[in-house]
Parts: sequence; structure tokens; C-alpha cells
Amino acid sequence: MSTTPTVICLDLGGSFVKLGVMDAQQQLTLLDQQKIPADSWAAFTALIGRLIEQHQQHFSTDSPLAISTAGIVAPDTGEMFASNIPAFHQRNLSQSLGELLQRNVIVHNDADCFTFAEAHAGVGKGHKVVFGAILGSGVGGGLVADGRIITGQNGLTGEWGHGPITLTEVDIEGETIRLPRQPCPCGQKGCLDSYGGARGLENLHRTLHNVNASSIDIITGWQQQENKAKRTLQVWLQLVSQPLAYTINITGASRVAVGGGLASVKPLMEALNEEVQRYVLRSTLHPLVVPGAFAHNGGMIGAALLARQIA
Repeated sequence: MSTTPTVICLDLGGSFVKLGVMDAQQQLTLLDQQKIPADSWAAFTALIGRLIEQHQQHFSTDSPLAISTAGIVAPDTGEMFASNIPAFHQRNLSQSLGELLQRNVIVHNDADCFTFAEAHAGVGKGHKVVFGAILGSGVGGGLVADGRIITGQNGLTGEWGHGPITLTEVDIEGETIRLPRQPCPCGQKGCLDSYGGARGLENLHRTLHNVNASSIDIITGWQQQENKAKRTLQVWLQLVSQPLAYTINITGASRVAVGGGLASVKPLMEALNEEVQRYVLRSTLHPLVVPGAFAHNGGMIGAALLARQIA
């Protein structure tokens, strides 16, 4: 009788590597976290090899390695585009690591993995089309339809945070507020990413009030009805809700699972859902935009589930 193998899971971000395992009951256990050597392939592979060796009692020699990573995986070549992690930028990470570690390695974008986890085992379970909206330090996204990740041209799908889509003015309580289009690290100008994630919220607060504050302090101030923070969040909700509603209209998603740090602020997600419902072509009685069930480790869970699906 065959048994479902334990899957080794890695989450690769610009700052840290997280290691975990998923057992046959699809339970994830975190085992380790280390600072990522982002600039060196040799140091990176040495760290991965060392982590797997140190925790080998938790899995077998034939356990696949499932990786959720920042960056884009080219669907035709497997080449990685991860400018913030030069260690494996423009490498076929799956093939190269597989040869080094002598085990099956699958690699997917972290937003896609998060969305896959939510569609199969989280808040999107039972929905035909699920959009994953990442509101972390920046803005990202993924799309799952009929249980499958939709991978578009060059591995790009669901990137609602990029492109010149940000409103240049909003109306708040009868006042028109004009906003500059901000340059984005992606090379374009006017991307939602410049105002939408946690760093974007800080940028927006600075643009509106010429005040530096952390996203945590801004949200705390909003919850306490502090005037400047309240105005910042009023503007933020308009800026974020309209492109998200547009994305829902295009994809037909009946559930948006939100991941990233901002997803943990329940009143903010409730306010975002209410605002989005104003702009979609057909609003719903049930919540449309909700915090993901796997907001913190969804990438690892999704990658492991994908590895199981392939196996």
C-alpha cells in the first residue's frame, strides 16, 4: 500500500528562508527560519542543504521539496525572475536545486501558492474562481479557476498592484484630494503598489500630511479616530477598492482571499469589503473580500499541495 509522502516546504522571501513539513493529514509544521543569503548562489544552496540535513528526521529521502518564492517563474523555461534575490535570479531554480539535493523540487510564485491554498483548503474552498490579493509590504495577486492556478504570459497573472492604474484624485466628504503618480520599482509610474501595501500606506500618509509614520501606527490611529490617520485610510480605501473591484469584474472571482500583513487587521478588511461591494457590477450579500485562512504560511501550504497534486 502506498502512503502519502511528507512534503518538505520552503518559503523564500527577500529577507528570510522558512523551512517546514506537511504531513499526510496536510498539517504544516514550521521547523526553522534563517536569514536568506540573497546575493550568493553558493551560500544559498549551502544553507538549503544544511537546513535539510539538520531536519532530515522529519522526512524521507524521497520527500519532494515544494518551494514558494518571491519572483516570477517563467512557465516555458522554469527560469526565475527575482531581482530582490540575486542568488537565483535568472536560474532554473527547480532544476538546479533538484540536481544538487537529489530530490524532486517544484517551485511556484508565493502569491500563486497562497491563492491555491485558499482555493483548496481555505476561505475560497467551494468557489469556482478565487482571487488572491496580497497586501503585505507591497501589492500582489494570484488567480485560481476550477482548482487550477492560471499562469499567463511570462508567468504573470493577477498583478493588480502594477500598471498605471492609481487614481490621481479622490473625493472625501465633498473635498477633492489630488495625488501624484508615484514611481514604482517595477519601472512604471502610477502603480497601486506605491500606495496600496504597508509601505504604500506609509507613503500615502507622508504624501497627504508630510508626516512619517509606520503602517502599524497609522492603522492604530485610524482605529482610534485620529484625524490624519482617518483621512489617510479613507483615501487608501478608495485607491485600493476600485482596482480590486475592477479585477473582480474581469476575473469573475466570487471570493477574494487577502494575504499579507494588512489582512490581519479585521476592521480594515471589513471596510475594504464594504467599499469593494460598492464598485463591483454585482454586489453580494455574503462577504466578497475576506482575510485568508492561511495569511501567514499560505505560500508553503499551497506549494506543498501543488507538490502533492503533481505526485
